[in-house]
Amino acid sequence: MRKLSGIFLVGLCLGAVGAVVVTARHSSAAVPQPIAAAEFVTPTSATPTPTPTSTPAPAAKTEPSASSATSAPAAKGQPANVNAAALDNIVGDGEVSAVVFDRERGAVVTSVRADRAYTSASLVKLLIALSALEQGGPVADVQRMLSRSDDDLASRFWTAYGGPSIVTHWTTKLGLTGTRPPEEPGRWGDTRITASDIVRIYRYLLDHKSIAILNALHDATERGADGFRQYFGIPDAAAGQQWAVKQGWSCCRPTRMLHTTGVVGHYIVVVLTEHPAKVDYATGSRRVTEIVSTLLGG
Repeated sequence: MRKLSGIFLVGLCLGAVGAVVVTARHSSAAVPQPIAAAEFVTPTSATPTPTPTSTPAPAAKTEPSASSATSAPAAKGQPANVNAAALDNIVGDGEVSAVVFDRERGAVVTSVRADRAYTSASLVKLLIALSALEQGGPVADVQRMLSRSDDDLASRFWTAYGGPSIVTHWTTKLGLTGTRPPEEPGRWGDTRITASDIVRIYRYLLDHKSIAILNALHDATERGADGFRQYFGIPDAAAGQQWAVKQGWSCCRPTRMLHTTGVVGHYIVVVLTEHPAKVDYATGSRRVTEIVSTLLGG
């Protein structure tokens, strides 16, 4: 993957940034360009034996929010204030929540069902990474866990750095209101999250210049450790723009989760989706990409 100058990250961490809110193969005409960044130097520690992971449990379906306003037009390439109906039309028989936050203005551009709960899939790896680095964990392995969405490393770190207490610790520290640890302690992917809480996590990473984590998100590989194509959503929709992402995908207890989150320019973008199991990953991925394109004014 080509990398852009690390100078961008400096600007990103100083305040001109934004964030974004994943599945099987589909083609992309242009390959998006991640942002290069310097790494933290963190003491290396041994990683314990992994605990098996599993697919998150489904979230309950909800009706569209009555507070959703009508879509506001935007210039091409600029985020638009998109309403719930527009996103529901794209997701079809699935569920969608989305938040676009303009970090330059400190304002929300779009908010659709921001407090609806979903199972996190791999998005909880952001909190696992924060705990691992806070406790002096091995930075290179933490970055690999994030950029390749490596479940084995996530399981090792979950066991080594606190398990469910990782979630409760960061929920308290960051003031997360809808995030909950999994009911079964070993199933980290069953952590409950909301779009508004994921935005808070990204704001913390950017405000506190969490370079090791941001670097890994900038260097997200096209395929995850399990072979899954993780460039759906933000990477495909923001092709040619600077981005940093953490994606999530899981199936099927009994539904399919596809999440895309991250930073595009100075915007934080979070899209969480839940689909019936009959909707395959390729179809779900295309839907998520179309949702992000709509949010970004593409």
